[in-house]
Amino acid sequence: MKKIAFITGATSGFGKAAAHRFAKEGWSLVLSGRRIERLLNLKEELSVPVHIMQLDVRDADAVKQAVAALPDEFSAVTALLNNAGLALAPQGAAQVDLSDWHTMIDTNVTGLVNVTHALLPTLIKTGSGASIINVGSIAGQWPYPGSHVYGASKAFVKQFSYNLRCDLQGTGVRVTDLSPGIAETEFTLVRTKGDQSASDNLYQGTTPLSAEDIAEQMFYIASLPDHININRVEVMPTRQAWSPFAIDRD
Repeated sequence: MKKIAFITGATSGFGKAAAHRFAKEGWSLVLSGRRIERLLNLKEELSVPVHIMQLDVRDADAVKQAVAALPDEFSAVTALLNNAGLALAPQGAAQVDLSDWHTMIDTNVTGLVNVTHALLPTLIKTGSGASIINVGSIAGQWPYPGSHVYGASKAFVKQFSYNLRCDLQGTGVRVTDLSPGIAETEFTLVRTKGDQSASDNLYQGTTPLSAEDIAEQMFYIASLPDHININRVEVMPTRQAWSPFAIDRD
């Protein structure tokens, strides 16, 4: 049976790496993102059937229409990789523009919900072996300064994944919250609105995760025997751990 992965945020980072990883195993791909040039280039790099769609996951109507218009050969989706997301405003909460909070909520929460809702009937029809892999973050579990709405949005991803599992009991559809730690992608460049030095400084002198590391986890989860569901995977590089509690002193 042909396997099809639907990947949001496929134009960079984890999504692009996942496209290459799943293609390596012969999966057909539905790739979505906002940057059509990158999607076209990615399609050229892959040797499997690929359907691309320029899509902003925040637009519920556009998501519904895109899913409804999937060509027959791409319609029986096996795995949904809810990867589209971003962090903004690493400053403290009192210094952040409200619009940045709204953008994170609209993308990380509303966008994920839009795509999941649109594809649920398809995934339920696929049944045993179908997977929903929601990309969360360690920020959804472990707070840190400057995480404010980003961390809260990823906590939503975790709890939504758990609750979705309850509602999908008996359908055969699996749900996983995949939560990476520090990973060297465009994440920090986006978060700092193009500050390359801030991105370079974050990863300098350590060994972060790579996009390929997370893509490997995605493929592993989606390829498990049908009777196995991994509820949550939290992945940190060996060189990352927790800090002591902060204490305000006189």
